[in-house]
Amino acid sequence: MLNALIRWSLERRGLVLGLSVLLVAFSAYRVPQMSVEVFPELNAPTVTIMTEAPGYSPEEVERAVSFQIETALNGIAGLRRLRSSSALGLSIVWAEFDFGADIYRNRQLIAERLSRLQGVLPENIHPPEITPVASIAGEVMLLGLTSREGQVSPLELRRIAEFDLRPRFLAVTGVAQVTALGGELPQFQIQVK
Repeated sequence: MLNALIRWSLERRGLVLGLSVLLVAFSAYRVPQMSVEVFPELNAPTVTIMTEAPGYSPEEVERAVSFQIETALNGIAGLRRLRSSSALGLSIVWAEFDFGADIYRNRQLIAERLSRLQGVLPENIHPPEITPVASIAGEVMLLGLTSREGQVSPLELRRIAEFDLRPRFLAVTGVAQVTALGGELPQFQIQVK
């Protein structure tokens, strides 16, 4: 079989050479139009949900937040794997879908399921946030703000992170999301007497 192919190619050298030139020309035309990624996407489409639970221990975050979110997301069509991480005051849930799944449709399905949790999660827990669609690079940097010897209050540190640093980071090309966590949030109380 291989001998016959070689014999056929040698008898029609001009045709084989012409086809080779056409293939090289077509490749030279198509290569500049191809998309190129520094890091090709090797992971299945994944949606990340972050929920801030100030003042909660990791065990309380697991019970009150992560478990509730995982329960709400179970049963979504195409869901391959669901995993979570609960830390001090923070829950992160990753919902991984089948390869080739439409990430935007999956984000919509998750948003619908999360909207049902409004009465289930404790009142002082911030609503779950779906993080932006990101590449394999994903989370690039975590920064922490501290104050030497308590010169700046946790409330002021949160204000600096939220209103001074966050807009500056978001102005940088390629930054998809900046999330401020921790510190203290301002509270307004109305007391009727």
